[in-house]
Amino acid sequence: MAYYVVLSTLTDEGRKTIKENPRRILEVNKELEKMGVKVKEQFAVLGEYDFVNIIEAPDNTAVMKMSVELGARGSVHLLTLAAIPIADFIKKIK
Repeated sequence: MAYYVVLSTLTDEGRKTIKENPRRILEVNKELEKMGVKVKEQFAVLGEYDFVNIIEAPDNTAVMKMSVELGARGSVHLLTLAAIPIADFIKKIK
């Protein structure tokens, strides 16, 4: 399994949805699990992005499908970064 950092920004539609039903965030996490993507950590943040998520997925294809599915809803914009655990990074640098 690979790790990814997902930075997300809500659209106006997304903000409206979250205001009306904040638990929608958890419902989306369950939907992602059905796609093979597990949310490991999730933070609401202040600044340019609304959320920072650490996810685990089998591969880039699973993350691509997640991005297309969520993006097609029109409620969020995503920036996804592949993440390498430091222990793995050090091993591979040697």
